[in-house]
This record gives sequence, structure tokens and C-alpha cells, in this order.
Amino acid sequence: MSRLLLDIYAAVLGLIAGSYLNVVIFRLPRGRSTVLPRSRCPYCGGAIRARDNLPLVSYLLLRGRCRRCRAPISARYPAIEAVTATLFVVCLERFGATPQALVALAFSCLLLVLAMIDLDHFLLPDRLTLPGIVAGLALQPWLPGTSFQDAVVGVLVGAGLLVLLINFWYWVRGEEGMGMGDVNMLAMVGAFLGWQGVLVTFALATVAGALVGLSLLAAGRLEMRSKLPFGLFLALGAFAALLAGDRLVVAYSRLL
Repeated sequence: MSRLLLDIYAAVLGLIAGSYLNVVIFRLPRGRSTVLPRSRCPYCGGAIRARDNLPLVSYLLLRGRCRRCRAPISARYPAIEAVTATLFVVCLERFGATPQALVALAFSCLLLVLAMIDLDHFLLPDRLTLPGIVAGLALQPWLPGTSFQDAVVGVLVGAGLLVLLINFWYWVRGEEGMGMGDVNMLAMVGAFLGWQGVLVTFALATVAGALVGLSLLAAGRLEMRSKLPFGLFLALGAFAALLAGDRLVVAYSRLL
């Protein structure tokens, strides 16, 4: 029962954190403060009251519409809150009530924000990735399965791997395949997960991106020169590496 109560507590905290992550995802790419002013309806401009800003609950009570103007509220807001709550519970179950779980939560939230901003704007802000590199290195004592040396090598491998790929793509196609935001993000992954985590993340992200790209091409929803938000796939790969990177490496080694 105590474990169930911890999971419920983690889920509630996750919903609250997810509400703030929604603000960061929307405002940070637009250069706006994530603290002030209070949230407002994008249609009528009315300030959202505290009772209408309860994570997930308010959306359900309002039936997905603004109380004042009845304009629809994007379902993505409660979805982000629900996903964040799930991340909190998953990290708690994976790492227990430990400092490692707190670091894993911070890393997971950072990945979620970067993934959604990249999905919306094809942008991975330096304001998140560069401090993320510093944070990953500083928090190494509380990260499972890596050392500070692994993290430093991970930053270099993560950045170097994508820089080489960008240069190779430019040499072959004469155009940029991805930007420095992707480089900084994979370097950040290396700071948190070490060079082993970088390799797992990159492999999973590449496979996932290729599968999604081919599926969209087959469905006629993507052209050959269209771009995909690679940061989204890096985030998915990094989260998988966080939870089961060591197991994936062992399984792959056995296949070889």
C-alpha cells in the first residue's frame, strides 16, 4: 500500500510539473517569461483563474473549453500533464525513492520539453541544452551506472558523432541535414548518460526516425526533402537508454 501511495503522490506531482512544462513549451521559444504574466486564454485574452488551472481536472470539468469565451482548449495540454505524471511514476518505479530518481525526473522533463519544442518549431534552444550539459556533468554522483569520466567522453562523443554526420551529409547532398541544436542535445544526453547512453540513444533515434519517415512517405504525408524533428526521436531514445540502456547493450552484445 505504501508503494501505491508513493506512486499516487508522484503522479500528482507530475501533473503539477506538467502544467508548468506546458508553459515552458509554449513561451520559451517565443522569448517570453515562463513565470509572468499569468496564463491567459489565447482567444479572448482572459486570465485563467486558479480553479480553472488545475492540471487535468480543470480540462475535464470545463469539457475542454474556456470558461469565458467557450473557445476550445488544445487537448495537448492535459496530454503533456498526463505524460509528465507517467514519467514521474515510471522513474519512481525504476529507481525507487532515491536521489537517482530525482535526477532521472529532471532529465526526463528536459527531454519532454525539448521534444515538444522541436516538434512545434524545429528548434532545440541553447537555453535548455547548454545548461543541461552542465547539469548532467554536475549531477553525475547521483546518476546510476555512469561516472564523471564517462559523462565527459559522452559529451564529446555525442557532439562529435552528429558533427561528423552533418559534415558527411553536406558533402554528399550539399545541404544541412540537421542543426547544431541536435548536436547540443546529444551532447547533453552524453552528460547525463555517458558515452554508452549516447550510442544507445543515437541508434534508437535513428531507427525510430527512419521508420516514421518511411511510413509518412508511404502515406504521402511527407516528401523526400521534408525534415523531421530529430530532437523528438533523440528524446525517445534517451528515455529508453535511461531506463534500460545497460540491458539493451547486453542484449545487443549477445546477438553479436
